[in-house]
Amino acid sequence: MRINMTGKLMVAWGLLIGAQNTWAADIAFSAQEMAAWETRSFEGETRYTVVRDNGAEVLEANARGQASAKYLEREVDLSETPYLHWCWKVDARYAGLDERTQAGDDYPARLYVARKTGLLPWQVQSVNYVWSSNQAVGARWPNAFTDRAMLLALQGEQSPVGEWRAEVRDVSADYQALFGEDVSEIDGVALMSDGDNTGGDATAWYYGVGFSDSPTPPNCPG
Repeated sequence: MRINMTGKLMVAWGLLIGAQNTWAADIAFSAQEMAAWETRSFEGETRYTVVRDNGAEVLEANARGQASAKYLEREVDLSETPYLHWCWKVDARYAGLDERTQAGDDYPARLYVARKTGLLPWQVQSVNYVWSSNQAVGARWPNAFTDRAMLLALQGEQSPVGEWRAEVRDVSADYQALFGEDVSEIDGVALMSDGDNTGGDATAWYYGVGFSDSPTPPNCPG
């Protein structure tokens, strides 16, 4: 079982985020680019590979009781590109776990955004968009390890598996709703599929991750 997985990721960001260029134009990450992001391991390593789905290259994340994240530390100017968008798909949910507890802190798919709130490594605040196994769409709750990470279920217990789902989020609005703070930029983005706390097995696929000035949902493969 990992110990304070989200806290570790936040500390890692705090140590690695430095003086970076700020993006001011639309940003789009290919599957190859996401596969090349830094890896942060917590319990073994989720297997991330580039595969094709309906003719499109997508990032496949295969967790067999492991937990590792792909992450990128960069500033994103939310006044220029406020909307985070992506497509994702999972092949299974995790049955019989309570995601609000440390023992149940596993998700077949999740996408993070993070920002620094101070000079110390642990002074990082993150919004975690998750594919929940047992919560309803729209549910929100603090991470079981740290209240500096808030989780928001964009897909939930009734969401179909094996189907692409398109997402678009106003990141500033989500920080305001979840933390009550006005945020004009973030310092990192990450994705992860994990099953280490429960020994869960799941595969997820990610496509079309990026930031833009448009709330139009992305076109998913197929």
